[in-house]
Amino acid sequence: MAGESNIELVRAGFDALNAGDLDACMERASPDLIINLAELPEPLHGRGIWREGAAMFRRAFPDLHAEIEDIFASGDRVAVRLRMRGTHQGEYLGIPASGRSLSYVSHEFYRVEDGLIAEEWICSDMASLLRQIA
Repeated sequence: MAGESNIELVRAGFDALNAGDLDACMERASPDLIINLAELPEPLHGRGIWREGAAMFRRAFPDLHAEIEDIFASGDRVAVRLRMRGTHQGEYLGIPASGRSLSYVSHEFYRVEDGLIAEEWICSDMASLLRQIA
């Protein structure tokens, strides 16, 4: 049941992210992780880049919580629909902390290889996020 074990891998990654445990997140990712963000023209590469982005996000939204609303797998792929909630308590993309609460949706896809997350495609509703904190 590769699909079920892949779902559990991704769920465990979000549990670690919600706990603020970036080391545990890194343990679930391939060293050569490929990061595809909808707003960027080219993929990013590596766990270090992922960690930098996640740390920056945690500084801006330290109480950020990802709630899995839907998750399913087929073969080596896992699809997730998330509701992200948090409070804007630090600078984010040049926007100073506003203290505002936010809630937005993210659609994410993961490819699992050798028991690790090898690639991710992230399509978050960044327009909604920015509208809520500006």
